[in-house]
Amino acid sequence: MKLLCGKFGIYVPEELMHELEDCMRSLGIKNKSLVFREALRLFISEHKWRAGGSILGVISVVYDHEVRGIDSELTDIQHDYLNEIISALHIHVDRRNCMLVLALKGSSERVKSLLTRIIKLKGVKLVRPVLMSVESEEPES
Repeated sequence: MKLLCGKFGIYVPEELMHELEDCMRSLGIKNKSLVFREALRLFISEHKWRAGGSILGVISVVYDHEVRGIDSELTDIQHDYLNEIISALHIHVDRRNCMLVLALKGSSERVKSLLTRIIKLKGVKLVRPVLMSVESEEPES
C-alpha cells in the first residue's frame, strides 16, 4: 500500500492567525505544521465516532434537580447503560443546579442512544459530549 502525504494551502483570517501565533509563542511552539497536524488529529478523533465504532470520553450534563423526578430518571438511564458508563460524578453547582459527568467507553451507537435519552429529559439544561473515536483491541460485547 502506498502511503500518501501531501501539502495544501489554507486561508487563515488575520485575527485567527494572530491568536494562533500568540498561543504558539506562549507554549514555545515554533512549527505551524505540527499545530495543524495536531488540530486535524483532534478534529478527526472528536468527530469520527459519529460514523460508528468504539468511543471513549465524557458527557457532562447540567440539570435542574428541582424538576420533579429528574434525579431518578437520570439514575434509571445510567442503569440501562452499565456496560458503557465507567464512572459517574455528581456535582452540586448551587442549591438548584447539579452537574452529572459520565465517563464512557463503548460503541458509538449505544452512546448516541444514551445522549438522546438524556437530552430529551425535562430539567436538563445543557449536555456537552466530549467523545473520541478509539481503535479497540478487544471485541465489543
